[in-house]
Amino acid sequence: MAEQVVVAPGPRGVAVVLAAGLGTRMRSARSKVLHPALGRPLVRWAVGAAQEAGLGVAVVVHHQEDLVRAALARDGVAFARQAAPRGTGDAVAAGLTALPGSGVLVVLCGDGPLIRSSTLTELLDRHCPEGAGPAVTVVTASLAAPGAYGRIERGPGGEVRRVVEAAEAPPELVASPEVNTGIYAFDIGWLREHLPGLRPHPPKMELYLTDMVEIAASQGRVAGWRLADDREMRGVNDRRELAEAARILQDRITAAWMERGVSFEDPASVTVEPEVTFGEDVDVERGAVLRGRCAVGAGARIGAQAVLIDAVVAPGAQVLPLSHLEGAQVGPGCAVGPFARLRPGAVLEAGAKVGNFVELKKARIGPGAKVPHLSYVGDADVGAGANVGAGTITCNYDGYAKHRTNIGEGAFIGSNSALVAPVRVGDGAIIGAGSVITRDVPDQALGLGRADQRIIDGGGALSRERARQRSQQRPSSAAAPAPGSGGGRSDG
Repeated sequence: MAEQVVVAPGPRGVAVVLAAGLGTRMRSARSKVLHPALGRPLVRWAVGAAQEAGLGVAVVVHHQEDLVRAALARDGVAFARQAAPRGTGDAVAAGLTALPGSGVLVVLCGDGPLIRSSTLTELLDRHCPEGAGPAVTVVTASLAAPGAYGRIERGPGGEVRRVVEAAEAPPELVASPEVNTGIYAFDIGWLREHLPGLRPHPPKMELYLTDMVEIAASQGRVAGWRLADDREMRGVNDRRELAEAARILQDRITAAWMERGVSFEDPASVTVEPEVTFGEDVDVERGAVLRGRCAVGAGARIGAQAVLIDAVVAPGAQVLPLSHLEGAQVGPGCAVGPFARLRPGAVLEAGAKVGNFVELKKARIGPGAKVPHLSYVGDADVGAGANVGAGTITCNYDGYAKHRTNIGEGAFIGSNSALVAPVRVGDGAIIGAGSVITRDVPDQALGLGRADQRIIDGGGALSRERARQRSQQRPSSAAAPAPGSGGGRSDG
């Protein structure tokens, strides 16, 4: 278990993200907060929103603690361990052990990926006006169907009095649409003073953080702030809600990129993860999938149902439909596909072309070079202006180790050739179609590696006659076997 560290406050304070629960309704062996929405674990969405709002972050962990820590290892957060799941009040008490002694604290749920950083910024502005602010600001929302959410009880003047669990609320309060979102801003010093006074609620004997609202109200130190967009409060409890959250996040991402000059043929059909970047005038066709750290340059085009993972596409390049690129770099003005596969380490320099049903792996295709179709080029360097004919294979693996193939500038590789690495084809060299090349070919040379062609006059007719005779000698496959034959074949 990693050593606990006190979180460094951000310019606006700190946040505690509650991520200790398992989430049984997900019906999964994986902790709920680790389920991904658009490739990012749920808890990382909440952490990211807090950090973008200027908050240092401490994450409260329990179930699958090591996996949660690993998922956030590069996010610069501190961790606090909840020894046993005893309610939200106990979880925040655990989080206090990783917080500074004073300042502002925002409490967030690790299964709530839809909260925006701008919303947290506005919450902090309201909670911390000039002069003394409230001890607690509870974030509320108005829902048409509030269901089991805790209700907000207000006094005659509209002041927040308390949060009441739906099961314990009187009928007039159950009818109220205003609910508790589970998002709060606290004065840390005040929280440290009063949190130990919480009393457990039967039957589970859990400590409710909502009780802090009533304590602050009794001192006249509570405020309520209602969300403008109630979708931001939505948590994820099952697979359906996970899919709904991912769709809302996706809509936000595509809308933001369209405002910056990117065109999506059908925004509802694409997948664009949060770390993908685009230049202006990029066109993305229907059903494209861009995951990880993809970067697409200005004026590029991504074809229908193309899949890009951690790929770089330079300005003006085209990735044609149904191509698959992972860890690949496509230079300016290049064309890829359709139906091409570029595996990690594939690099296309300016103006290169890789056509249909071509697979590249750890291969560099030089400026203006072409691998038009039906080839495998792995562990290879293809020089500028070279042309690799259909059906060419670089035989890079000898059963024990990988070896490289070097194809020089302006070289021409005839169709259906096999280049057995390690081997070099020189600048301007030509490889005859159907060759198997096992030795280096010098610059400007012609390389041939195939048997001489033979012509037998009348051989075609003779071969057809012999085939006809053999077919007549075989018993019909539909005929019943002769008695006592056992059904065995007589032609071997």
